[in-house]
Amino acid sequence: MPADPDTGYDPSLGRKFVFVTGGVMSGLGKGITAASTGRLLANAGFDVTAVKVDPYLNVDAGTMNPYEHGEVYVLKDGGEVDLDLGNYERFLGTDMTFDHNVTTGKTYQHVIERERAGDYLGKTVQIIPHVTDDIKRRIREAAEGSDVCLVEIGGTVGDIESMPFLEALRQFAHEEDDEDILFTHVTLVPYSKNGEQKTKPTQHSVKELRSIGLQPDILVGRSEDRLDPETKEKIALFCDVPTDAVFSNPDVEDIYHVPLMVEDEGLDEYVMERLGLVDEALPKEERSTEWRDLVTRDRDEEIDVALVGKYALEDAYMSIHEALKHAGIQTGTEVNVLWVDADETQEEHEQRLAEADAVVVPGGFGSRGTDGKIEAIRYARENDVPFLGLCLGFQMAVVEHARNVLGLDGAHSAEIDPDTPHPVIDLLPDQYETEDMGGTMRLGAHETDIEPDTLAAAVYDADSCTERHRHRYEVNPEYIDALEADGLVFSGRADNRMEILERPDHPFFFGTQAHPEFRSRPDRASPPFVSLVEAALGSTDTTERNADMRL
Repeated sequence: MPADPDTGYDPSLGRKFVFVTGGVMSGLGKGITAASTGRLLANAGFDVTAVKVDPYLNVDAGTMNPYEHGEVYVLKDGGEVDLDLGNYERFLGTDMTFDHNVTTGKTYQHVIERERAGDYLGKTVQIIPHVTDDIKRRIREAAEGSDVCLVEIGGTVGDIESMPFLEALRQFAHEEDDEDILFTHVTLVPYSKNGEQKTKPTQHSVKELRSIGLQPDILVGRSEDRLDPETKEKIALFCDVPTDAVFSNPDVEDIYHVPLMVEDEGLDEYVMERLGLVDEALPKEERSTEWRDLVTRDRDEEIDVALVGKYALEDAYMSIHEALKHAGIQTGTEVNVLWVDADETQEEHEQRLAEADAVVVPGGFGSRGTDGKIEAIRYARENDVPFLGLCLGFQMAVVEHARNVLGLDGAHSAEIDPDTPHPVIDLLPDQYETEDMGGTMRLGAHETDIEPDTLAAAVYDADSCTERHRHRYEVNPEYIDALEADGLVFSGRADNRMEILERPDHPFFFGTQAHPEFRSRPDRASPPFVSLVEAALGSTDTTERNADMRL
């Protein structure tokens, strides 16, 4: 069937689709369930991609408060997206694009722009078919070229915001052969006070799903423990699925163990059977075991890393937590993250930082917590504690040096203090005429040239690196010569932009304007994070090379 001339929708794109919905409550782990399924399919030799559908009206996640939605994850093409895209990249080992995130805002904006341009030739523009066709078009185009596309529908079944997306899925089911599409529904299976696993929430959720024309093929029960056999049978009976289509996804200590858990349940085999992929899959003895080997690797060492931030929730710094974990996997180290509230006083900082083997100061926006971050950087510099500064952390390291080493009283970022006498951090030149806030920062992957015989060269073992960025401000070029005095070196540059700083007079002091955490993977840990962990262990090649450079 050719593409619809009105909507541009081509129903022939894509091969196999697994749609993942959630019921009862949000935050159950739909994304991790989908990503784990994708990891196992990839182990079996299939090319797997993913799409995250977010029913909010924002065009992207770029302007959203981390308290409401967790961190803003940045893709290589500069897309600012939901943190679940980060999980898909880490689990699937592939780079996504902005096209892999579908939002209500993005869809409606496109349809309205086409209506304003007259592309619909006077027709009445409606949810069906124009909005639903645009949703389906985006999913199919993102799936093009892959064997299996996993599509996670954000939110909870029954939310008014998700109705157009669920209607699009209903239409999808009519366009595909049975063996090319699969619906997986993730629900909560709580315990009663007497310890009984309760299935009523799942029953109501599936009833809601069926009321809009969708019948789940697979049910995944999220619970503290594995589902009892009787629980599975009851869910199957009341929700009209085979008992062997009901799977457990119990709590685990580490999300990277979820693929192992659902593999033990046989979820991947059931998915391949339902999608008609069994004959195409690699024999079990030939499937990759790299993931299992990585996440079950022994950790013989242990360190504490202080994360100095202002958002008191892990989701706001998820990629940093994961990057530290990846560095721990690579170095055989258990990395414990200690939360340090950047709003606290200097004395409280020193008390908490004294317990840490290393300090990380992450990115962020706004003035709140910056004084605490500066004090934490000062503590790390003066006490030879391994330090990693990311984006704003890099910028505050420049401010700390200007104030406390160079004696530039009142030095600051123009973002934080527009009246500072020494704006050592200032607005990017191309940002002066910017009016809109969304999608207008310096975003995505950018290359940095690295000076030879520096810590940065040792960290990356290369003369350049490519990392993802998300910032409006940079080191003020007018202060560079003055700043590169008394121990500070800008060892990475992108044309006239300062990208990496270090201190040769320190065991390990490394700051980057980029967000290297976004490219970190369990099997490919981020070099700055690996070097930080090695420095904290105190017996690393990177630390030794830096010591040699100071001689």
